Amino acid sequence: MLALLAVLGLVAGRYVRTLAGAFGPDPADTRAEARAALRSVLRTVPVPAWPPAFELATAAVTVLVAWRAGLPYVYFALAGTALAAIDWRTTRLPDVITLPSYPILALTLLSTGELPRALLGGLALAALYGVLWLVRPADLGLGDVKLAGLIGMAAAALSWQAWTVAALGGQLLGALYAVLLLVTRRGTRHSQFPFGPFMLLGALTALCLGR
Repeated sequence: MLALLAVLGLVAGRYVRTLAGAFGPDPADTRAEARAALRSVLRTVPVPAWPPAFELATAAVTVLVAWRAGLPYVYFALAGTALAAIDWRTTRLPDVITLPSYPILALTLLSTGELPRALLGGLALAALYGVLWLVRPADLGLGDVKLAGLIGMAAAALSWQAWTVAALGGQLLGALYAVLLLVTRRGTRHSQFPFGPFMLLGALTALCLGR
């Protein structure tokens, strides 16, 4: 099963590469951009490109999450990889990916028997990030708030301990990266950087800890 998931991850990684490259930092028309992204994905040949960085990363995340958390979390692993790649390139988390992921993730988590807890966890983490956004809107985007709901759902379905790790892990990893920028003099205290990838790394850590 893990070998099959590795192959699935390699194929999906090719689409992740296409999707990540289809979004820009400041589009004039987000709907037109989404339609163009969909057309690009539909035209993509599922053969890994060279160098296969996206493909290998997607395969590794997919296998790791399925092994440690279970098959219901595979969709979250794929969507999270795509969102992390897009946010790192563009400092955006497109609604066209984030918002449809809510019902899709809810359906995939239905088999865990923990959907009520997942929904509560998603609401709680989205609310927490919503408060942070109100306090410091210059440092946190609404895209991060929407992403927090997805992370909260996935982590809470596993356990409240995983939810706590995911909630704190993203903040800790983001803070460590900010310190690294200061130490290496590649940034200042006012430097901006995409926060979504660190939130997703925190979620990956939580899911890899298992139950």
